Amino acid sequence: MKCVIVAAGQGLRLRDIAPLKPLAPLLGAPLISHVIDCALEGGATEFVVVTGYEGDKLEKHIYAMAAARGLRLNCVRNPNWKGSNGLSVAAAGPVIHGEKFLLLMSDHLFDPEIVRELVRSHGAGPGVALAVDRRLDNPLVDLEDVTRVDVAEGGAIRRIGKLIERYNAFDTGIFLASPLLIQAIEQRYAAGGVGSISEGMQALADQGLAFAHDIGDRFWIDIDDAEAFGRAQREAGRVVTAQ
Repeated sequence: MKCVIVAAGQGLRLRDIAPLKPLAPLLGAPLISHVIDCALEGGATEFVVVTGYEGDKLEKHIYAMAAARGLRLNCVRNPNWKGSNGLSVAAAGPVIHGEKFLLLMSDHLFDPEIVRELVRSHGAGPGVALAVDRRLDNPLVDLEDVTRVDVAEGGAIRRIGKLIERYNAFDTGIFLASPLLIQAIEQRYAAGGVGSISEGMQALADQGLAFAHDIGDRFWIDIDDAEAFGRAQREAGRVVTAQ
């Protein structure tokens, strides 16, 4: 299965640790290498990395890593990398070829079993599925930054966004997506939206095409700043060292 990894942003909050966040050294390897390891273990076979900020430098490192490891990997440049993250997903559209694909963030680590279960549960279904964490007291989650999700009984997503008041789950940044998500992002952006992934997911939710997959007690972490990076160093070894 093809896996799209969004790695286009500046990563300003992690700048003290690394000038390019996807290359931040975590437990002996670049952060994005750990993301790829998790995806491979979960069943991904081919990668598309969407770059933007310092694209030439980042792509040089990524292609060298892919060659050394024998990975099937290509980079796609998002010229509008200063915009919302959904524009990076849209930039990968021409290489998706109508297929379902995994969608990951370059700064999220996770238990590979989340991906395996996500594909098993939603691989043949319609729409887009998002892995969600229902542990609202998860100490690894930054409550001021996490995207919130309101999931209906039965698993349909009703609402998604950072500022929604009613919610019962957190967005882990792990999707089993399809071209429907790209179309929704592009349509919302053309209509004056910001072009975020959440905006596209909300459009699909309004059509009954966005679904949640409960990860249970499985591990995940969003490494957005130095504090989260420290937590990842302490906690992520149980996943990373297993690769």
